[in-house]
Amino acid sequence: MESRINFVEEKTTSGLIKMALPLLMALVLNMAYNLVDSLWIGNLLGESAMAALTSSTPLILILNALGMGASNGLSIPLSQAIGAKDEKRVTALISTSFMGFLVMSVLLTGLCEGFADGILRVMNTPASVFPLAKSYLALYLLALPAAYFYFYFTAVLRSYGNSTLQAVSILFCTVLNAGLDPLFIHLWGFAGAAAATLLSQTLSMVILLLYIAGKKLFHFQLSAVDWNEGKQILFKALPSAVQQSIPALSTGVLTAIVGGFGVTAIAAYGVTGKLEVILFYPAMALNMALTTITGQCFGAGRADRAADYTKKSLLFGCVLLVLLTVPVVGFAGSLSGLFLNSADVAKIVAWYFGVIGVGYVLNTVTNCFLGTMNGLGKPGMGMALMIFYYLVIRMPLAFVLSRGSLGLGGVWWAVLVSHAVAAVSAAALFRFLYIRNERMQEAARN
Repeated sequence: MESRINFVEEKTTSGLIKMALPLLMALVLNMAYNLVDSLWIGNLLGESAMAALTSSTPLILILNALGMGASNGLSIPLSQAIGAKDEKRVTALISTSFMGFLVMSVLLTGLCEGFADGILRVMNTPASVFPLAKSYLALYLLALPAAYFYFYFTAVLRSYGNSTLQAVSILFCTVLNAGLDPLFIHLWGFAGAAAATLLSQTLSMVILLLYIAGKKLFHFQLSAVDWNEGKQILFKALPSAVQQSIPALSTGVLTAIVGGFGVTAIAAYGVTGKLEVILFYPAMALNMALTTITGQCFGAGRADRAADYTKKSLLFGCVLLVLLTVPVVGFAGSLSGLFLNSADVAKIVAWYFGVIGVGYVLNTVTNCFLGTMNGLGKPGMGMALMIFYYLVIRMPLAFVLSRGSLGLGGVWWAVLVSHAVAAVSAAALFRFLYIRNERMQEAARN
């Protein structure tokens, strides 16, 4: 492996930057990749097409979250095995998880293609944009296996401390998609955007695979597949996948609620989703970085180093989010014009960010603690926390408040309240785990 980082021996700030910065770059490029679709669709095809894209987005987010969560779950035992220098187990984990991702990607693609109509109806998709949303999904879903193997390969690389290749591969995919989008939209309309995604993701995954194979960065051995290890991977990956998927599920529910306020409201909600990714991605990068970092530290028996990384991440993340949130909130209405030239849409977008603003800093705090809990081998606790503040707090509260005098604004206030509850709960849970771990280490020394 060409780029490996020993996080136990590395200086805290240096190790965090080396791991988190390439991940953040990769996610920013992924944001650019997603923005390209929205910019071309909104400007070339108009409000109805943007509403159709918004209706399709929740399922796409859920599927991508499942793949990303499963890959993040894989990095927990894999990074621990790497930290413990157990090469036999490393090979077994890589080989077994490859087969798991193959089965999962094919199965989910088939199921979602078969039930796409029903899913869009559950999403309260307006009848006027239903055919557009369906045609987009039908093509987009074909790219799912390529996306899942991208998640798989980059998770293995991250476990070794190599997050740079992920940024390079997504850069290629973004540039390719940016060039294909206007051409394919011109040829095939709204479905052309999905066709561009299918081609660019497939080519990017193939190039990544060829590079890994050529450089022999890690090895796959069919004989090393171990279904006992498969159970361990599933035990870690399932809570992580659920943890990542719950926000996407929440987006789906909120999209259905917002859909009841008309096409303009749902188009505006789609624009907010595109703009706020720049405020979510630093938190996601720190979550993924801390999962790997604390996994290595925990595997080496150094939970104290995991705590050091968590504290640095909180400081870095909160400062960065304040710097990013202020301009986005201040210019939200104007920024919406990049996607749709509509004063009504701009007004809703500015309203949304005006209410939720501080929630993005709170979300970063939550993700830092979740990443550490994942790396310590406790993804189930993170999953329970996500279920609590999304399924118990956010979604029911959004439904209730939107039915009252707050109307559409009730959805925005529900999101802010859930961010606050999540940050406080995650901090309390982390403190409990940290104190318990200190006591266990003290008992072991005595």
